[in-house]
Amino acid sequence: MTVAAAAPRLQASGRAFAHIASFYPEITAFRRDLHAHPELGFEEVYTAGRVREALRACGVDEIHDGIGKTGVVGVIRGRSTASGRMIGLRADMDALPMREDNDFGWRSANDGLMHGCGHDGHTAMLVGAARYLAETRSFDGTAVLIFQPGEEGFAGARVMIEDGLFDRFPVDSVYAMHNWPAMPAGTVGINRGAMMAAADRVTIDIKGKGGHGAHAYQTIDPVVVAAHIITAAQTIVSRSVRPIDAAVVSICAVQAGDLGAMSVIPGEATLVGTVRTFSARVQAQVEQRLTELCTAVAAGFGATATIKYERIYPATINTAPEAMFAADVAESLVGAKNVDRSMEPSMGAEDFSFMLQKKAGAYLRIGQDAKCGAFLHNSRYDFNDEILPLGAALHAGLIEQGMPLAATRSEQPVRDAATAAS
Repeated sequence: MTVAAAAPRLQASGRAFAHIASFYPEITAFRRDLHAHPELGFEEVYTAGRVREALRACGVDEIHDGIGKTGVVGVIRGRSTASGRMIGLRADMDALPMREDNDFGWRSANDGLMHGCGHDGHTAMLVGAARYLAETRSFDGTAVLIFQPGEEGFAGARVMIEDGLFDRFPVDSVYAMHNWPAMPAGTVGINRGAMMAAADRVTIDIKGKGGHGAHAYQTIDPVVVAAHIITAAQTIVSRSVRPIDAAVVSICAVQAGDLGAMSVIPGEATLVGTVRTFSARVQAQVEQRLTELCTAVAAGFGATATIKYERIYPATINTAPEAMFAADVAESLVGAKNVDRSMEPSMGAEDFSFMLQKKAGAYLRIGQDAKCGAFLHNSRYDFNDEILPLGAALHAGLIEQGMPLAATRSEQPVRDAATAAS
């Protein structure tokens, strides 16, 4: 497996970055090994094993596995723990059920599976931070490193929480970051509130009356009903949601009839789609209007429509003090001009939202540039190894500057989140 050059081309300020950059080849090799062995949510046996192995080699104080099925938690205590503070850092580990079209040496060895979202890089960055924190321990408190399974649709964060994550490790705050190909490498983005939207799944089952396509007047055509529902659903955002509120309603799949039966009108049709919102009020409004429209449109044609509305992931909402603290930490590494403190939120979704419902914290984006012109979930995507030391240093900075040692507290360039809130 090809390993990168001895030092990354991307540079940043600070002792942590310089320290982590010294073992850049090792974390790059680790990242590429994970990329070559992708696993789906709750199947991350190889990945979790490699994480445990790396944490043992780093000398972390405690390693806990099997939390949320395949989740791993590492605990590192600082040079002092007098502050009693505890900060969590989270990285997701799972891959996607998609074929990889890259041809480099670390491409997926598991056919039909791919690290197409960069979770291999996220895991490697947190492992890099673990090594630095365990070697230096320049903080007063406890660092909790959360390696989470099943972010891609499995709600692994919720499963870890239900399995006692925050009961066993009662962190004061928790942070996560995601690579973002649309941002230049060496930049960081965040805001004080919503970073990602809530993701809801909608299934609409339409029942009509099938029959011969040549005698359509004897049927209740569910395909026609489906077409009208698809059109009507698009009026929810434009005519029911306030223009200053954000919402997306997308019907993404239609299943009805048999492509080989050109003259058979089916008796049933099914629509599947997604709703994205940032506020609970708008979410409830869209659910209500979608239910009303589907029911009424179907009834108008003599059919029936049953709507199943599932709230999959809540919106990812940063707490303001922790978001601005994280921005300060990023600024100490890459400078103010490379930190966007009012980043536009995405209508994508993220299950770190479950953790932010329980704890104060923040979700950041770290720029990585688009390699091969590929965005996330693209078969040509690859994580940019050049940002590994920066991401690891950013994780480490959240620990060191969030829980500074008494001797260095006055030297910290930023205050901890609790102080910043006052």
